Amino acid sequence: MNINISKMQSLDSGLYIVSTPIGNLGDLTSRAEHVLIMADYIICENPNHSLKLLNKLGIKKKLFSLHDYNEDILIKRIENIQHTSSIALISDAGSPLISDPGYNLVLSYINKNIMITTVPGPSSIISALQLSGLPIHNFKFYGFIPKNLKASNTLLSEIKISNTTSVMFVSGNRLLKFLKEINKESILRKISVCKEITKKNENIFRGSAEKIIKMLSLDKKYLKGEFVIVIEGEKNKVEQRLDAEIENQIKKLLKKYSLTEVVQIVHKLSNVSKKEIYKTALLINND
Repeated sequence: MNINISKMQSLDSGLYIVSTPIGNLGDLTSRAEHVLIMADYIICENPNHSLKLLNKLGIKKKLFSLHDYNEDILIKRIENIQHTSSIALISDAGSPLISDPGYNLVLSYINKNIMITTVPGPSSIISALQLSGLPIHNFKFYGFIPKNLKASNTLLSEIKISNTTSVMFVSGNRLLKFLKEINKESILRKISVCKEITKKNENIFRGSAEKIIKMLSLDKKYLKGEFVIVIEGEKNKVEQRLDAEIENQIKKLLKKYSLTEVVQIVHKLSNVSKKEIYKTALLINND
């Protein structure tokens, strides 16, 4: 690619958070391309991965690698050039900082009062929501499903009582196991599992957990890569507010049961959220 840099507008010094394609290279915006071409430096997760995009664009830059374990080191490394250089931050794919490193880097710019801006673009979360066929006016994003069993079970418990659409990332080697846990917990909701969004082999699996397990089990190739799961919220549960009657009920139960048990009992008897019950029960217990 022949790029006439002399005709392109230069960038002000600062940090540019640049979204890159999640699959289809045609989704790179002209502004994102301009920033990547004109930036003095580029911070990326995996240079080998980012070079595939940069080489196709004919961009040759000094790259800094950023991951969870070197963020503070990187911040010190670029300290001398932060005020005088334009630096683009990209992730392996999509919008930076979402389940990716970069938070402390952004804070370092804010704290030093150096210009910071975003170059918006593709996001697998938004794309998966749009393709899910589920209500998306209100949703909660959980990041990657925890590897720890206890944390994963806690997540399932929260999803089970949630009235909003839930979105999360999961790797292929853990996808079926998680769907089986959803099925086991009798979370009877509509689910959408999105794979390779915007790519040639894009697949969206929709239905119950049981139905999607059967579809995915037909071919092992379906289980490669990373997925976005979208889970419908509980439609029939109208959350009730704590009133004096429920508060008196909590007081009586606390004389016989533990705090955790009271939360479980009152939640089952009413539609009040566990969080609200726990807060009230804790205050009563501490009186």
